[in-house]
Amino acid sequence: MTIFRSSIFHTPANTFTTPDALVAFEDGALAIEEGKIIACDNYATVRALYPDAMVRDLRDGCILPGFIDTHIHFPQMRVMGGLGYSLLDWLEQLTLPEEAKLADITYARTIAGEFVRNLAAHGTTTALVFAAHFAGATAALFEASAQKGLRVVSGLVLSDRLLRSDLLQAPEAAYRDSRQLIESIRGKRRLGYAVIPRFALSTSKPMLEVCRALLEENPEVLFTTHFNENIREIEEVAKQFPWAADYLAVYEKFGLISGRSVLAHDVHTTDSQLQRLAEAGASVAHCPCSNAALGSGIFPLRRHIANNVRVSLGTDVGGGIGFGMLKEALHAYLLQRVAPDPMTLSAAQMLYLATRAGAEAMNLAHQIGDFTPGKSADFVYLRAPMWGRSLRLSEILTMADSSWIKRVYVEGDSIHDIG
Repeated sequence: MTIFRSSIFHTPANTFTTPDALVAFEDGALAIEEGKIIACDNYATVRALYPDAMVRDLRDGCILPGFIDTHIHFPQMRVMGGLGYSLLDWLEQLTLPEEAKLADITYARTIAGEFVRNLAAHGTTTALVFAAHFAGATAALFEASAQKGLRVVSGLVLSDRLLRSDLLQAPEAAYRDSRQLIESIRGKRRLGYAVIPRFALSTSKPMLEVCRALLEENPEVLFTTHFNENIREIEEVAKQFPWAADYLAVYEKFGLISGRSVLAHDVHTTDSQLQRLAEAGASVAHCPCSNAALGSGIFPLRRHIANNVRVSLGTDVGGGIGFGMLKEALHAYLLQRVAPDPMTLSAAQMLYLATRAGAEAMNLAHQIGDFTPGKSADFVYLRAPMWGRSLRLSEILTMADSSWIKRVYVEGDSIHDIG
């Protein structure tokens, strides 16, 4: 057993529905044994319970739960910084040509290695990842994630129309490759699978039927895709599916919306869609930096919360501006301050969005997301480089960047350590 002594912050409940959900200890202790959290409380209390445990003194910094990114693209790491584009132009001119390069397995392995190192260096311990349009590249991501020790849920990205020809798959091939990938990681530690149509615009009815079949055959897998991100995208989806009442109805028709679904963006939504998302138990991955960078719009957070729709955070690399989940939480705060229907997020709500909310979205809240005893010991140790005093959570969320992240643990295993 090891006790980590430090300032500690975590949110064991939904901070939008439980206002006092933040738990904080100025002189706290996190007791870890065999990769699990045994206790989280004031240091004196935990030390009295376990007087013989080894103590690691980290009082010059703070401990937070591992960050959980619920929308990020592994093949897009090298297209960050493509400013001045809207979504569909950005895809055509920058992103899809880069994604096509991952047909080269050597290049895919290089990108996968860089990708997982960046996740760990930014304190992200769990991620829901859009992999590649190629089975080999998707397998390379799983291999790199396992080697690094990250908790990653990902899958082959499915498209069979309206993209570059070298990114398209026949539905039959997509089904076969997806089944093989699911079997290749089944039962593997810290890895999970998601069925991932790129978006409705690039998937035909037969491909959406493939998605339905994969979900029905594999009840443990998640479903994730893009949804209501950009006005022009929504208009194009309406043209391709004239029978559908709205964008959500396309996915509903094929049985793809449930408590296993994480839909990225939902910037331009309707009351009807919000109500149906809530009834289904689906989640929305809010990507504030990407929404701003691509000019997609400001996410209507207050309306989602009012309709009881689960919301988590995603960096959306490479439409977003980096891997940092604390930066994403800060931008969520900033953009909601100036939203048409503004909402002032508390520090507790920002931390919740970056941690436990992601666990809830991915149906992993029984395992990760906070420091409740029995959960996995996924945590981040941050140390400010210039501040000789204890910092409030709001100060940490405002000022911290990747240089503050000194150590990162998944199930008590160190996956990043710079002192």
